[in-house]
Amino acid sequence: MIKFLDLQKITDSYGKEIHEAVHRVVSSGWYLLGEETREFEKEYARYISTDYAIGCGNGLDALRLILRAYMEMGAISPGDEVIVPANTYIASILAISECGLTPILVEPDPLTCQIDPDRIEEALTPRTKAVMIVHLYGLCAYTPRIADICRRHGLKLIEDNAQAHGCLYIEGENRRPTGSLGDAAGHSFYPGKNLGALGDGGCVTTSDPQLAATVRALANYGSERKYIFRYKGVNSRLDEIQAAVLRVKLPRLDADNARRREIASRYMKEIVNPAVRMLRIGDPDSDVFHIFPIFCDERDLLQNHLDSLGIQTLIHYPVAPHKQECYREMNGESYPVSERLHATELSLPISPVMTDEEVTAIVEGVNSFRGGEKNLTPEG
Repeated sequence: MIKFLDLQKITDSYGKEIHEAVHRVVSSGWYLLGEETREFEKEYARYISTDYAIGCGNGLDALRLILRAYMEMGAISPGDEVIVPANTYIASILAISECGLTPILVEPDPLTCQIDPDRIEEALTPRTKAVMIVHLYGLCAYTPRIADICRRHGLKLIEDNAQAHGCLYIEGENRRPTGSLGDAAGHSFYPGKNLGALGDGGCVTTSDPQLAATVRALANYGSERKYIFRYKGVNSRLDEIQAAVLRVKLPRLDADNARRREIASRYMKEIVNPAVRMLRIGDPDSDVFHIFPIFCDERDLLQNHLDSLGIQTLIHYPVAPHKQECYREMNGESYPVSERLHATELSLPISPVMTDEEVTAIVEGVNSFRGGEKNLTPEG
């Protein structure tokens, strides 16, 4: 069986380093808000090219903390609107609605699956206060057009960088990491991410000192000084063990992402089945391919075919956010591009510990599928 993601193999690839890091924390007797977290925050901020990184409990909390901080700072008010991709993972939208804000869903470009800049400006209203872009699948969603729209309309640009650690925006000789392109960014260190901990973890990056200080206080019960509470905060902290593990993994992240690019390049060149469509990739050197999606009108048949060959695949994601029961108020809305993507997407295995032989088996498995001859684009 070729696993979709072999987390044990990834952990084992670090040898004794992770065990030594965990032992160091356990032996220290200090498990929260300690040296490991402080050092990881410095190292990650340097890696992302921002002035600040603030560890927190998970990626959803990171996005919620950004929005809450802007509300405390007076930049956003309850009921204001935040533009967000219609085809994102639901956490992006949950962060908005849980802060008492209104998510405005915008369709993606069907060729890239990233939010369509042309549709952003159409969705603006006087209540719009921010645009949240999502670097879905580990592909860069940022464009100068989106940044220009935010500048002209006085909007905050927030990045959901949960799937894109190490991704770059490349323009000529200029190479800027995602997570540093907007006003603030939320990151997830869920174990399956390109930079994953051994449990939940997250981070906010920004170069705004006021925002950084507000986020840090909000994540610590709203406290800037012990037992003194300025805000009605939450408890959302990156623990010392997770920070120590992330410090072990961060130096190898670029090499791991390079291996992901090698695998993605083979998929793009060698998968030639006319029943399968792949995304249009702008600059493969910029993307980190957290997920490698393909699209097929007979997706379920293809998944069963690959499973019969011992190839595990996943669907990201089977139900669009606006069709979820928790957003019943949106169930009647129509987002045909997103709905088509969700109905046809299938994710192939991709990770830095995969062998060339496994990649070959996956390519041959996809190419051997004979479920149908039509090759429709996601919009139909």
